Amino acid sequence: MIEVKKPAELEAMRAAGLVVARTLRQVSDAARPGVSTGELDELAEQTIRDAGAVPSFKGYHGFPASICASVNEQIVHGIPSRTAVLGEGDLLSVDCGAILDGWHGDSAVTVEVGEVSVVDRALSEATRAAMLAGIGAVAAGGRLTDISHAIETTARRAAGRDGVEYGMVAEYGGHGIGREMHMEPFLPNLGKPGRGPKLSVGMALAIEPMLTGGSADTVELEDGWTVVTADGSRAAHWEHTVAITADGPWVLTAPEDDI
Repeated sequence: MIEVKKPAELEAMRAAGLVVARTLRQVSDAARPGVSTGELDELAEQTIRDAGAVPSFKGYHGFPASICASVNEQIVHGIPSRTAVLGEGDLLSVDCGAILDGWHGDSAVTVEVGEVSVVDRALSEATRAAMLAGIGAVAAGGRLTDISHAIETTARRAAGRDGVEYGMVAEYGGHGIGREMHMEPFLPNLGKPGRGPKLSVGMALAIEPMLTGGSADTVELEDGWTVVTADGSRAAHWEHTVAITADGPWVLTAPEDDI
């Protein structure tokens, strides 16, 4: 069963989403060479708590931090640390969640630390474009994998344009969200359209493609959390929480002035 929210509940999710958006903006602005991911985590937690919310990630199945900070070959679930100091040209993916009045917001961005390579910038832009295509495929009456197909098609088109065989990570994907951070359904980042549950007004989904600059194969590190590319290639991760409305997709974690 996919949870269907009332309009007032979606408004409450939007409030949580704005906390996440503001937090990610603060963290993105602070991410520069010489700053540790542990410092970014402390900034994120303070920003979330100052808004009257609670970090979704901290303590979730034992996760020790308020954000996931994944650097370069780390795809997702990177654990922030005071000893993990960012350097010029790093590619940093920050995943952030917040709970406000019992409702979750969840979003991720990939941040360029200093001047990154043209190849890494293209990887991040391709991943963000795939996310936006997935959001554009959200429609009442559609099927879940319409979103998956839009993500995959856009990623493959970007790969052809950039002359790179981007790896599309299949093990990790989007999900339902609401009073819990991870709910049914699992949303694959690739697949044929017209399959899976029918989408209806009031549903909310986290749409989050992850692309690599090489192989899509992944390895989980001994810390039990950090997922890295098997071939050492760099990765990017973008995510938004999106509600289905009669007027189309509503990006609940979009900043107030931008998507």
